[in-house]
Amino acid sequence: MIEPVWQQLASIPGFGVPLALVWALYILALSLWIIWEKREPAATLGWLLALALLPLLGFLIYYLVGPRRIRRQRLRRLRSRAALVARTPEDEGDVAHVQLATLAQRITGIPPVHVIDPCLLHNGENTYDAMLAAIAAATHHIHMVSYIFDPDATGKMFLDALLERARSGVKVRLLLDSVGSARLRATFFKPLIEAGGEVAWFHPVRLRLLRRPTLNQRSHRKILIVDGMIGFTGGVNISDTQDRRRRDDAHCDLHLRFSGSAVQALQVSFLEDWVYVTGTALRDAALWPRPACGGAPALVLPSGPDTSWEAFHRIAVEMIHDATERVWLVTPYFVPSEAARMALTNAALCGVDVRVMLPRRADSLLVTAAARSYYDELLAAGVRIFEYQPNLLHTKAMLVDRRHVLIGSANFDHRSFRLNFELSILVADETLADAMEETWNDYATRALEILPDAPASRFRRMGDATARLLSPLL
Repeated sequence: MIEPVWQQLASIPGFGVPLALVWALYILALSLWIIWEKREPAATLGWLLALALLPLLGFLIYYLVGPRRIRRQRLRRLRSRAALVARTPEDEGDVAHVQLATLAQRITGIPPVHVIDPCLLHNGENTYDAMLAAIAAATHHIHMVSYIFDPDATGKMFLDALLERARSGVKVRLLLDSVGSARLRATFFKPLIEAGGEVAWFHPVRLRLLRRPTLNQRSHRKILIVDGMIGFTGGVNISDTQDRRRRDDAHCDLHLRFSGSAVQALQVSFLEDWVYVTGTALRDAALWPRPACGGAPALVLPSGPDTSWEAFHRIAVEMIHDATERVWLVTPYFVPSEAARMALTNAALCGVDVRVMLPRRADSLLVTAAARSYYDELLAAGVRIFEYQPNLLHTKAMLVDRRHVLIGSANFDHRSFRLNFELSILVADETLADAMEETWNDYATRALEILPDAPASRFRRMGDATARLLSPLL
């Protein structure tokens, strides 16, 4: 459609040269705009090519969903609060953990913390029971963040629990992503708001003439904080699609419940998002109860496009480089950066037991194809690859050596590395690592290992390779 219009305009006498000049200026201006973002060369070239071949549509796509930095300078003052409320461990654990702690604090501003009684929660049914029990026991406040909050039976169950606490005088604050929870209508939370609860939406989908949209920068975090003493985070959303009591094809997922000073690091992350979205800073001293002493060393890792440091990306790659025995990764979306791919293959070539667990089919065929395009290289290096068969594997976790467990909302892909607001927690605890190993082995009983000589049609290989070209943009 664009080409005939272009030809008609160019055929107008005296119009060809000015049109070519406008075209050249358009390409120059957009090139400078994109190059100024200082992204990876492959992603930059991909966007430049798209904008050149699709002069109007390409610009619209880049304007709406292209990568960008989110400016949140006014929130930096809250980072200092973390230093006041969190207790820094005194060089506990091995050298690798101390180095990771130094790296994490420098790139997130949040110091090392502790977790007490960390407990893996498998799938939605177990996670929901534990979350609802904590909510029912709340006496002061409930802070909750979710990417997906569906208006189904599960969503209604949580609404009723939050409503009951709000009517009892507990302060309920709920932060939802406007894209992930797009099925919700304003009337759904009307009873909660009337009872004194507060509901806020992260990056509402709207077009403003003088402001670039934030459609592609989503809050993918899943957080629950009860009275500043109990915390939950992981990969589980609020939806029937994650509860096997309601659906046989419910997602396979993992969440973590814990107490200790790590809960206050979650609180810092929540309050930063809350003031960013609502403009209201919360300074109630009761939000910061004194945590119990002791526990396992941990690092809370918020990440997102409001910083160029890519906290989750850097920590994950550093953990893989530091591994001496094993790296067992579970993720639903596997589109690794060059640094992450090299870390995995280097570890395997050095003799580390590297395993990657993926779903047989993710909920995006494009992402599934792109992930499979990396199989040959990983398998050649000695990485073992497993595809979980029964349903969608939604777990996002990594087990490194004998004591390090990384779990949260972040996938192992470019979107989680650079575009989404994510939150993960790294715990150095042998008991938790043993539980994660047991979880991995349970997944493996329902997974098919991909062998280096596994047959694949040329048609599928071509499709996978084509999808890989879009990896920097996924």
